[in-house]
Amino acid sequence: MSESWLSGSHGLRPRALANVSVLAVALFACGICLAWADDCPPRRTMHVPDPVQPLNLDEMKDQLRTYHQRDYDADILATVSDARDWIERRATKVTKPALVLDIDETSLSNWPALVANDLGLIRDGSCARLPNGPCGFNAWVSRHGASPIAPTRTLFNTARAQGVSVFFITGRHEIQRRATVFNLHEAGYRAWAKLVMRADGDTKRTAQAYKTEARSKITAQGFNIIANVGDQLSDLEGGYAECTFKLPNPFYFSK
Repeated sequence: MSESWLSGSHGLRPRALANVSVLAVALFACGICLAWADDCPPRRTMHVPDPVQPLNLDEMKDQLRTYHQRDYDADILATVSDARDWIERRATKVTKPALVLDIDETSLSNWPALVANDLGLIRDGSCARLPNGPCGFNAWVSRHGASPIAPTRTLFNTARAQGVSVFFITGRHEIQRRATVFNLHEAGYRAWAKLVMRADGDTKRTAQAYKTEARSKITAQGFNIIANVGDQLSDLEGGYAECTFKLPNPFYFSK
């Protein structure tokens, strides 16, 4: 699972990550709007380097760690600010406005677990040796150790203050509901409309198919999803939202 990255214009400084493999290129924070939403914020520019021989894996991991340390927070803030401005403009112009948020690397950060696993994915097994690895993701969720992504938490509170209903749609499974609710509450997310989680037996569908269906059910209840925010394209594609906002995540990729 690897998604990489990113360099944007729109007032952002150039990234140290510009010269990387095409295999490591991912999408930077961008607002992707439906055809009828002509007033959405302009889409952020993505710069793709010319094809070159892939870097050594350790070099790429070093670049990812450097990016996280230097530029990641600023890039998150830039896109979430676009989403906040959009919500403030649209909230009073539609009936039953709604905001959809992903959880992992959108509302909550799993960075300590990612570092412990050397930027790999370990689903099962203990997570008892932090800050060292390995750290199984399921055990990590049970620890409710993920920290809030501060700009997203501010966006959440802004939306609530504007009378916008907030829905979380996550790829986490129902068996993790109790730990996820506890973690969200600890992180300062409260009074959301609904937390949508995958059924425990739902392991075959893509994340995009599952999340698209979840958004369609929200709109079927009369809500107008004015903004959808996630770190993966699979969080965003499939429709049922006026504007979508892609947060940077060069650390892993989910279909």
